Order: sequence, then structure tokens, then C-alpha cells
Amino acid sequence: MSISTTTPPVTESTAEAPRERDVRRAAVGVGIVLIAQLMLVLDATVVNVALPEIQADLGFTPAGLSWVLNAYTLAFGGLLLLGGRLGDVLGRLRTFELGLAIFTLASLLGGLATSPSWLIASRTLQGVGAALAAPGVLALVTTSAPDEGARNRGLALFAAVSSAGASLGLLLGGFLTDVLSWH
Repeated sequence: MSISTTTPPVTESTAEAPRERDVRRAAVGVGIVLIAQLMLVLDATVVNVALPEIQADLGFTPAGLSWVLNAYTLAFGGLLLLGGRLGDVLGRLRTFELGLAIFTLASLLGGLATSPSWLIASRTLQGVGAALAAPGVLALVTTSAPDEGARNRGLALFAAVSSAGASLGLLLGGFLTDVLSWH
């Protein structure tokens, strides 16, 4: 006795469903990664406008106040190559997620800062997280694209988000400082 199994014929609509789902998933993934890129770039400039309030609130000296900006920038720039290498060794997505988690935790700690050293330490930790996450952003944008057209669109959006983040950081920093607080 034999059991006959038949598989339903592959139609155009059933063949397209997984492809559309993959394209949609890749688009959502690229969107999330680009939002993270916006946060990383935005954070480098968002505190510029709030520096006078930070100085008054935490008692920074004029020379010490520059470290609010420099701590992030130095940690980010100094560890960026290490972040890229860790992405190669541990995996791009895993390193991106780790960097984003560190960045988010450090942002929370910075908002809770009550002393200059606490704020500088949290800004340094933000730079470390950004250095781990940033190389993964570009790698994930390029490798998530299902075809060359999608990759080109992803790279164009990456460039647009990166350049807009710096300008938006200044505007958002001023708005938030005026309406809420530098925290």
C-alpha cells in the first residue's frame, strides 16, 4: 500500500507572499537601524544648546564644561574601529544591539546626573555604546537590502538621516531645554 502525497501547485500568488514578507521585514529592519543612527548622530549635538543650563545646574567650570561634549566624541571616535571589528567577530546585529543597549542605559544615567563627574562618565559611556552600534548601522543597511535598488535607497536614507541628525539635534536641544529641562 502506498500513500500518495501531493503538494499544491506553486502559483504566482503563493510564490510572491514570502518575497513580499521578506522585503517588508527588511524595510522595517532598515527603518529601526536608521532611527538608531539618528539617535547616535543627534546625541552628539543635542547638548550643545543646553550647556549653559547644565553649567548652572551642576556647577561645571568653563573648562570642565567642554568635557560634556568631548567625552562623547572622544570615546565614540576612539573606539569606532573596535566596534567595527567586534561586529565582524561577534556579529553585526549582536554588536549593534549591545551598543544600542549601552547607549540607551548611558543616556538614562546622563539624564539622572547630579554632578559633573557623573555626567561626564555617562557621556563617555554613551560614546562607547555609539562606537559599538554605529558600524553595525551601515553594515545592516547594506546587508539587509534584498537587491541593489533597495541597497541604494538604504544608503541614501542613511546619508540623509546622518546629516539631518546633526541639525535636528541643535533644534531639538533648544526646544527641549526651553520646554522641559536639559535632563
